[in-house]
Amino acid sequence: MKLDEKKKIVEVLREKFSRSIITIITDYKGLDVATINELRRKLGEVDVEYRVAKNSLLARAAEGSDVAFIKDNFKGPSAIALSYSDPVAPAKILTKFASEHDEFEIKAGAMKGKTLDLSAIKTLSALSSREELLSRILSTMNGVPTAFVRALNDIPKRFLNVLQAIKEQKEAA
Repeated sequence: MKLDEKKKIVEVLREKFSRSIITIITDYKGLDVATINELRRKLGEVDVEYRVAKNSLLARAAEGSDVAFIKDNFKGPSAIALSYSDPVAPAKILTKFASEHDEFEIKAGAMKGKTLDLSAIKTLSALSSREELLSRILSTMNGVPTAFVRALNDIPKRFLNVLQAIKEQKEAA
């Protein structure tokens, strides 16, 4: 590979590192191309990019970015998963994939300037997805006005029941 091509790859990777919310480094040694493509497809469905690159290029691209502190993990066969919107989705997919394929290994990750080890990534994968959390918030926000309207609607009904009881009591007397 020529020097110009390497510089271009480093610049592209550096830009991707700066945009990503979460970066997860994996070791894909022992997996065939079809299996890696299956993983790429699963990650692509949730807008996560999965890239394989030389460790030296990854380390150079990481310098001066938010993931510079994890560049020591670029050893052996390395691939990176980059998510630009949801930090939970790649953690869920990669953790599940690692449990199904013994050869696949999650090395480390970076999110918001912090290092994520394997246990932190597994903890992150146990969280609800962004869509699930948004739907819970929406249902909670919708439930409050609904309950308020029901309470306001119940007051006149109770008042009418009291008036009806007083009417019946006076008619009986």
